[in-house]
Amino acid sequence: MKEVAKHPKNEEVGLKEVWYGPRVLIEGADAETLTEGETVTFINWGNLIITKINKAPDSKVASIEARLDLDNKDYKKTTKITWLAETSSAPLLPVICVNYQHLITKAVITKDDDFKEYINKNSKLEEKMLGDPCLKSLKKGDIIQLQRRGFYICDQPYEPISPNSCKESPCVLFYIPDGHTKEMPTAGSKDKSKSQASSNTPAKVTKAPSSSVSAPSPTPASASATDLFSSVVAQGEAVRNLKAAKASKEEVDKAVQQLLSLKAQFKQQTGVDYKPGMAPPTSAPATPAASAPVAPAPEATACPYTRVSQQGELVRKLKAEKAPKDKIDAAVKQLLALKEEYKQATGQDYKPGAGPAPSPTQKTAAPTQNSTSPSPAAATGLYGKVAEQGELVRKLKTEKAPKDQVDAAVKQLLALKAEYKQQTGQEYKPGLQAPAGPAQTGTQSSTPLQAQELYAQVAQQGELVRKLKTEKASKEQVDEAVKTLLDLKGKYKSLTGEDYKPVAAAGAAGGEDKNRKERENKSEKQGGGGKKGKGDKGGQGKESSGGGAGGGEGQGPKKQTRLGLEAKKEENLADWYSQVITKAEMIEYYDVSGCYVLRPWAYSIWEAIKDFFDREIKKLGVENCYFPMFVSQAALEKEKSHIADFAPEVAWVTRSGKTELAEPIAVRPTSETVMYPAYAKWVQSHRDLPIKLNQWCNVVRWEFKHPQPFLRTREFLWQEGHTAFATKEEAAEEVLQILDLYARVYEELMAIPVVKGRKTEKEKFAGGDYTTTVEAFISASHRAIQGATSHHLGQNFSKMFEIAFEDPKKPGEKQLAFQNSWGITTRTIGVLTMVHGDNMGLVLPPRVACLQVVIIPCGITASLPEQDKEALLAQCSKYLSRLLDAGVRVKSDTRDNYSPGWKFNHWELKGVPIRLEVGPKDMQQKQCVAVRRDTGAKVTIPEAEVEKRLLGMLEDIQNNLFKKASDDLKSHMVAVDTMEAFQKELDQGKIVQIPFCGGIECEDWIKKTTAKDQDLEPGAPSMGAKSLCIPFSPIKTLQPGQMCVSGKEPAQFYTLFGRSY
Repeated sequence: MKEVAKHPKNEEVGLKEVWYGPRVLIEGADAETLTEGETVTFINWGNLIITKINKAPDSKVASIEARLDLDNKDYKKTTKITWLAETSSAPLLPVICVNYQHLITKAVITKDDDFKEYINKNSKLEEKMLGDPCLKSLKKGDIIQLQRRGFYICDQPYEPISPNSCKESPCVLFYIPDGHTKEMPTAGSKDKSKSQASSNTPAKVTKAPSSSVSAPSPTPASASATDLFSSVVAQGEAVRNLKAAKASKEEVDKAVQQLLSLKAQFKQQTGVDYKPGMAPPTSAPATPAASAPVAPAPEATACPYTRVSQQGELVRKLKAEKAPKDKIDAAVKQLLALKEEYKQATGQDYKPGAGPAPSPTQKTAAPTQNSTSPSPAAATGLYGKVAEQGELVRKLKTEKAPKDQVDAAVKQLLALKAEYKQQTGQEYKPGLQAPAGPAQTGTQSSTPLQAQELYAQVAQQGELVRKLKTEKASKEQVDEAVKTLLDLKGKYKSLTGEDYKPVAAAGAAGGEDKNRKERENKSEKQGGGGKKGKGDKGGQGKESSGGGAGGGEGQGPKKQTRLGLEAKKEENLADWYSQVITKAEMIEYYDVSGCYVLRPWAYSIWEAIKDFFDREIKKLGVENCYFPMFVSQAALEKEKSHIADFAPEVAWVTRSGKTELAEPIAVRPTSETVMYPAYAKWVQSHRDLPIKLNQWCNVVRWEFKHPQPFLRTREFLWQEGHTAFATKEEAAEEVLQILDLYARVYEELMAIPVVKGRKTEKEKFAGGDYTTTVEAFISASHRAIQGATSHHLGQNFSKMFEIAFEDPKKPGEKQLAFQNSWGITTRTIGVLTMVHGDNMGLVLPPRVACLQVVIIPCGITASLPEQDKEALLAQCSKYLSRLLDAGVRVKSDTRDNYSPGWKFNHWELKGVPIRLEVGPKDMQQKQCVAVRRDTGAKVTIPEAEVEKRLLGMLEDIQNNLFKKASDDLKSHMVAVDTMEAFQKELDQGKIVQIPFCGGIECEDWIKKTTAKDQDLEPGAPSMGAKSLCIPFSPIKTLQPGQMCVSGKEPAQFYTLFGRSY
């Protein structure tokens, strides 16, 4: 016995006793991984050499003999084994390890699922084990780490034999989940662990050299050789999986060592080296000339395909039943071995539903032995059946049919496809008519001209499909176009023998010319790299997907920087938006969900809005102030209807340090209840009015919806104005003055058109009389978004908070004040991004852009003389000074570690309105080149006219962005009079003005009726339409006696409805 550290990396934990002896116990699964002659490290002992492995009749390891090799201190590449000595001096402890599994076996329960089907009725797993004697000292609640298993907490300490029951009580340990998705390596190589994982195998350790074991002859050991063959195949697969999953070097090395050991054992059993692709040693190989069939071995009488299918079913059944991992691993290993055997026998990979493949001998047999080819009519008929079944599957999925119906239909479809392939020798492809027979394939040679014509047709049809999807065409149109596209692609492949690829030239001969084109194409998309001359400016990378940081042509492949966007706005708006705001350096994600870091590039937009709005409201007599962010519960709940709207989103502070607060304090969701108690103190006479205060601050609304940066966040910045007047007329006038300012923020600053109007009774601000709003439209998502609101609160809050004054017309009487509140938030930045952004990134209107112009020197190469380089940089500095003096926000990018192409991509992604390119030839000709971000147009500008021309161009960009967005809004906003027409326009992604009675129940009915039968995230296009506003300037005028679209009540006004964020 000797004492060693309890934890090898933390000696402070203390020491434990380790007992040694000639007989030790190891894990059964560890024993299965060991091979004779292998050096193994027994932890806290040293190296041992395995001399003999004794197996029971069921081929399981019964015992192992080994000899000590303690002088060998090389532990780097050895298998590490945990062990316990079997000695009377320190009896082993009975232990029960308890592992609690998930109560619900499915990660996400959908609306079609019955949760009862996914209840895990065997969620408690118990393993009886033998433990280290030092576990005797554990107390209830102690947390320990078992080597190679994980952390456990002691639920019941070990108790010796009781005089009452004459039994000892085992130590009960509960497993503590720690978030690992990979299983702990509890038993040797986890990829090879077998069903004996929880059993113990005695290992006999001797100090004398072991006797050599003679290798058995291959013939009597065929069964063992087959097992070894399967083990090698399975272990090889495990090694490949580990490498593919980028596992740690230690894991890979260990798996490779096991593989080499198995191969050595295989050679020892069979006398031949294992080679990938060789036939498994199940029986003596038949000679090629033998014409009589060879009787298969008893275990191989079943069709190999059937055996794989049956084993696959077994694996699925075990997983569905949540069987122990060792059972599943053993079944999976057997499945892999059968698949390898199937491949050896047929020359093909096993594919579910593909039908049994003929063996290689059948494929190469003499023509007289071939079966007759199927008739073209039979193949065509079968093709039709596959197509019909495919349609049925699609229909069932569309109609949300029960899972068992869909599964049955899919199974039938796979069977038909397998039958089709067996008859025709080809995979079924939608849109490609069935061939006359297998002999027809590859008999015709295609001409380059035909290939080019077909390539052009495929490209044209692909453009049509993309256009239809972008325009949100009907499903029938899109499906028909896609079907035609697949048909053309199939014809192209049958003609050329290659899949259609958008980048490659049709029918190109390949070789150097093709590679050159690919390099040029890639260079353009990456924005170039390395040292470039002036002539490189053309390769800006309009469809950039990554910035090149490598050298020029001939210097090897360029490094992929992933600078550009990898998602298309029209194809995946969510991914596109996420990439734009992060890659354009607008936000940084934060470790509190729903909260984000606003980086300078985004905050500068907010500052531009703030500067404009602050300047304008001061002209109206509004003053800035600041009130605390904390609200007492009593104040917050004073206006019941007001707080009811915010209650689910209020964040509460309940503790200071470790002390519970006597009363919880809310973090402001809005500041009416914070500010109005002070207003009540300040207002005594009509002379104290009006009060016009505004604060720029943050608010917190703890939304539970899916957060989206800028659009829906738990904390956001805003301004909130709170005013009080003596008369209703004054308050009503200010409501519209502020609304006009909000419209100017959107239209004049951000170049986004808005619809001004009043909110319906259902959508108005809680506790107010009425709400006015500006609504914007995002065509990429076909959804509207509320831009800003101005509320008339009437006397509701002044009554609650007693904001009253003495009426000069009626001395002695108290009159309640009339109040307004109004606000705009950082949501504006998200709206701007979505409205103007494109597939190259952000597009900033000049009036809110942090930088309006970026100057980029071009043509600085190694061959450029130093004096010319200095002159070029000096010229850039002159332009910088002149533009700054002209009031332009400008920067010169003179970084020498990035190429011009990289810089082009970088500033395009960040949305700078104008890029000014200056090169040596431009200096000679006394000019520069300006590139517009909105259109990509290049304009050559004489040096003397730079300020004037760029100022004009900035104004033109601002106007062009507004015109483009206005045209977009006009084309997507229509007026209709019936529910049927409303639904049709809505489904085409438009916002619609309809005659509406104004009732809350009617609005709920409209929302429910227009909702699609889908269950996507709130605010997605599947949601029903909600009222956006009652426009101040409707498209159509309401006719006398006109009814609401519901047909129940007379219409009161045309109201704008649409799907909204």
